[in-house]
Formats: sequence, C-alpha cells, structure tokens
Amino acid sequence: MALAPDDWSLLAACRGGEGSLFFSPDTSERKEDRIERERMAKRICAGCAVTAECLDAAIERRETHGIWGGLNEIERRSLQRR
Repeated sequence: MALAPDDWSLLAACRGGEGSLFFSPDTSERKEDRIERERMAKRICAGCAVTAECLDAAIERRETHGIWGGLNEIERRSLQRR
C-alpha cells in the first residue's frame, strides 16, 4: 500500500510528547541548551523509519526552522547548495 504524500508523518518517530525537541522555544535559548536539544532530536531521527521522506518534505517546503530528517536549518541550507 502506497502512502499519500504527507502520510509518512504518521510513521514519524517524533510524533508525540517529544515534539518540542525539534523546534526552538519562543524565548531565547542558550547555545548550550540548543546544542543539547538538537542532539536529542537528532537521536530520535536516527531511529526513524521515514527520515528521508521527512527531509525531502522539509527541503521541498523550504522549512526555515526546526529539525527535519535529522538536519537543522543550517545543515539543510548547506545540503541544498550542493
């Protein structure tokens, strides 16, 4: 059975209570806290079955914030320049 274009998100490991790890808080975030938050989010991505689909969707939509497909916004921009 093929998934609809955004149905991959139903299988994402980030669904649920830890979703806040993938985006910076509304308030300012210390560099050390951001590094740790991103590290924890990327650990979840590393075990996800739909990481490639997530990254593809983020690049296609030009997501400017958050961890998508195991990459932060700076890493995604770097990937797009190649």
